[in-house]
Amino acid sequence: MKFNTSSKFRFINPSIVRRSSVLSRILLLAPAAFALAFAQPARGDEPPPEPPPSDAKGAKEKEADDHQHEDATVTVRGRVPAPSRGASDFNLRVGELSRVPRQNAADLLKLAPGILLTNKGGDGHAEQVFLRGFDAREGQDIEFTAGGVPINEAGNLHGNGYADLHFIIPELVEGLRVIEGPFDPRQGNFAVAGSAAYDLGLTRRGLTAKYTHGSFATRRMLLLWGPTRESTHTFAGAELFDTDGFGQNRGAKRGSAMGQYEGRLGRNGSWRIGAQAYTSQYKSAGVVRADDVASERIGFYDTYDRRQGGDSSRYSVWGDIETKSGDTLLKQQLFFIMRDMRLRENFTGFLLDVQQAQQNPHVQRGDLLDLHVDSQTLGARGSARWRTKALDQTQELELGYFARADRTASSQHRIDQSGAPYLTETDLDSRLGNIGIYGDAGLRPFSWLTFRGGARGDIFTYDVLDACAQRSVRKPSAANPPGDQSCLSQQDDPATGGVRYREPHDRRGTASIAVMPRGSVLIGPFTGFTASVSLGKGIRSIDPVYINQDLPTPFANVEAGELGVSYARGVGDVELMARSIFFQTHVDRDLIFSETAGRATLANGTTRTGWVGAVRATGPWFDQAANVTFVRSTFDDTHLLVPYVPDVVVRSDTAIHHELPFRADGEKLTGALASGITYVGRRALPFGQRSDEIFTVDASASVAWRMFEVALVATNLLDRRYRLSEFNYASDFRTAQQPTLVPGRHFAAGAPRGLFLTLTATLGGT
Repeated sequence: MKFNTSSKFRFINPSIVRRSSVLSRILLLAPAAFALAFAQPARGDEPPPEPPPSDAKGAKEKEADDHQHEDATVTVRGRVPAPSRGASDFNLRVGELSRVPRQNAADLLKLAPGILLTNKGGDGHAEQVFLRGFDAREGQDIEFTAGGVPINEAGNLHGNGYADLHFIIPELVEGLRVIEGPFDPRQGNFAVAGSAAYDLGLTRRGLTAKYTHGSFATRRMLLLWGPTRESTHTFAGAELFDTDGFGQNRGAKRGSAMGQYEGRLGRNGSWRIGAQAYTSQYKSAGVVRADDVASERIGFYDTYDRRQGGDSSRYSVWGDIETKSGDTLLKQQLFFIMRDMRLRENFTGFLLDVQQAQQNPHVQRGDLLDLHVDSQTLGARGSARWRTKALDQTQELELGYFARADRTASSQHRIDQSGAPYLTETDLDSRLGNIGIYGDAGLRPFSWLTFRGGARGDIFTYDVLDACAQRSVRKPSAANPPGDQSCLSQQDDPATGGVRYREPHDRRGTASIAVMPRGSVLIGPFTGFTASVSLGKGIRSIDPVYINQDLPTPFANVEAGELGVSYARGVGDVELMARSIFFQTHVDRDLIFSETAGRATLANGTTRTGWVGAVRATGPWFDQAANVTFVRSTFDDTHLLVPYVPDVVVRSDTAIHHELPFRADGEKLTGALASGITYVGRRALPFGQRSDEIFTVDASASVAWRMFEVALVATNLLDRRYRLSEFNYASDFRTAQQPTLVPGRHFAAGAPRGLFLTLTATLGGT
């Protein structure tokens, strides 16, 4: 196995540089270094491997374009990755770790340190993501992209930034870049805890058919197509999935199709065009009370309300080009997205429908929420990256932009036992705009020192029509009492002490600009070690439901910093990478889950402080990745722990593959074993409570012969009964004779052991 011998992996002795040369470099670069003083040491050696290039020739030329300092003019083949931002920039190659059992593309996030995934909403509901002490919910604090196309949904009522990753077919993910923290000027809205970018591609060429059958009546059919004479970024894939789910009310059906074609653009560029379609329907068990389970009034895997569940769909198209003109690399992308989702869930049973004075007499009608979001997104992004030689080193400057327009219709109703809506809680029609520009410089005075950073500016505009703006009055009109109406056409009149007529709707708008400096400093590598320091500011736009006319800052601000050391070096035929990172992040307006609203709502500022350790070793017959994260998350005012956030997350992914000492028809068989182990410490809950620990083991075993492969997969191999999500609040599901408002423990159950058999055949390729 050959290893990169470029300067980022070589020890460079600074003593060989003449003293006069040192002085001249410092004088020439002092102004630029001062301008980037806010930046932090990024990672000079960029330990994680680059995503696979389009072809072998492209890999060599791409590597030369990234690391070779001798030539300023290089022919570009394949796509050039963005420069590293420091120790928390994880450029993850999936590789043999694709053998580790993963239910969907979101599970690939576990390759990055400190990530915990939970899902209380069902197989079609977006995963709840925890990262570095953030309860990022379903994407509100992490910027997600796939092939450069945004996934976060601006203006989604269930969670501003909601990111449903189920449309991504896991086999079509070639690489994953996770930046933990807002340290790259390219990171935009929602990059509070960080960002995750899926690189789409298909390494296995030819025609592939895969069929999975197993526990809970689960079936999955997958077709993949990768032309042998095209790049790995030319592919097509489609899947159908069906399951009854474990326990009660967890069935799901989905279909997804993705396709992309990459072509050459002259000698130095390429273009891509792609499309995807996804639709699903699913049931949800929701939560159960722990005391009801303990007294056997309900089962561990049961549900209170079988009406819970949802529907989801996503359709999108995109196109992009990348080409090089002289010393400048040009990129441009356009995209269009259509999204639709419906969600029905009940966290409190029969608690919130309290009799109001103006209402007609009624009993508790139930707290089932029925939420619907329909959105369309049109956007573009582009950049120009200029490289030149100065002081015998490569210097870089990139200027870029991002533009996005969203039209979103959101509504939320309460549903009674008959299925009829009895209360409108929210009815919004929003027009959202976001335009961002950024500058990013890479200055290298010496081969062992790099200043990398810049600034980003974003404008956010809101035009929100609230069709149910008037919800209550102190003294209802006696001549025209509102009764059970949700959206009122009367309001209090201070002049008369009575009420006066008004339309129930209201339109609100605001706009604001945020400027965010970000940067890194990289020192090294020295015998494989690189030190990095990073600082940065990020933002999360506010949900349209909170917008008031001319609200001055319609976003939450985040400030983050870290200090890290990374190691990347070849030891024999093994590639070894390791990192140690200390970090701290502050958010001025956090989001915390509310059981009454059924989503996260605004809270006070919070601060997170912690440490991350990660290691990956890749050899000719094995691949091992492990990481651990310790973090403490507290409110700034009370210093109490932020609820639902784990203090400790440990993850290990292992894959072993080798030829077997057996032959069939003269051909050798290849075997593989893989495992994924997760440990999550006790999470803080409201009212001073703590959750249970989580410990799960997933495993797989496979045998391949010629074009065929058979695999046996086990999830939750030890069949541990665990609580995937836990909460602490008051509820009344009418299971006890005397209901109480005392907060009680609620949980969503994790899946029991599942066994699945997968058959794969590949024709006309590898």
